[in-house]
Amino acid sequence: MSSGARPDELGAFLKARRADLSPQTAGLSESGGRRRVPGLRREEVAALAAISTDYYTRLEQGRMQASAPVLNTLARVLHLDDDQRTYMFQLAGRLSDRPARRAVQKAQPRLQRLLDDLATIPGIILGRRMDILAWNPLAAALVADFSSIPEKHRNYIRLVFTDPKMRELYADWRNVAHTCVAQLRMEAARDPDNPRLTTLVGELSVQDADFRRWWAAHHVATRGVGTKTLRHPVVGELTLDWDTLAATTDTDQQLVVWSAEPGSPSHDALRILASWANAPASAPTDTSTDTDRSLPG
Repeated sequence: MSSGARPDELGAFLKARRADLSPQTAGLSESGGRRRVPGLRREEVAALAAISTDYYTRLEQGRMQASAPVLNTLARVLHLDDDQRTYMFQLAGRLSDRPARRAVQKAQPRLQRLLDDLATIPGIILGRRMDILAWNPLAAALVADFSSIPEKHRNYIRLVFTDPKMRELYADWRNVAHTCVAQLRMEAARDPDNPRLTTLVGELSVQDADFRRWWAAHHVATRGVGTKTLRHPVVGELTLDWDTLAATTDTDQQLVVWSAEPGSPSHDALRILASWANAPASAPTDTSTDTDRSLPG
């Protein structure tokens, strides 16, 4: 922190920008009640920035010095333009250099080839933050057409928490969702200043009380192996084992595959789905809206 910091002015600036930002612009749902203050509430800004309300309140009151990562996050949450962002950093007495942008993550070619050759096993390639990078036809037949989901929303944990159909798909949704949070918490420890991860955590914290409570519990888990029971709308209940294959050329990617015991009803159901997946004209029809459904894992 330099001697040029002006915490009182920074607090006033943050308060003004918060008042200018509508809940709709910030991506928050309408609560239906009357707001006593214009724009966002302090607790909403804090949740979107994945910081405590007390911390943010102290910033607005000029009693806290913000770190550069927090300032970067607040610039995104408050939708600051370049001039406003520079001004905010000047008030904080910090350099305003933007962090280097990471290249958009793409599926590793070797993992993609392996995924493409899995005709009777559903598979998905997960990247940083549980972003869905690729999937095969059987994975689409099992859950949804992921190509119809906007790329920015094509994220596994986001869909688990925001799509009500995930609660129908998973027989034990709470355990699945809690495990996802623990896995994301582990990833956050490896890359704590990742702005897209911070955005994801902030949005889910605002939207879902379970996510908010589990994230605060700091439970952690790695992505390895397990068994899940799914209630598929067409072929019924399936018990599938899932395994994770890591890419040695990119440790930020894993191929997650699902399989069933040979000769079991679940194995037979997967073979039926595979035949439909390889014959689009015969694909099963589900009349529900599947554009926001996620994969089991």
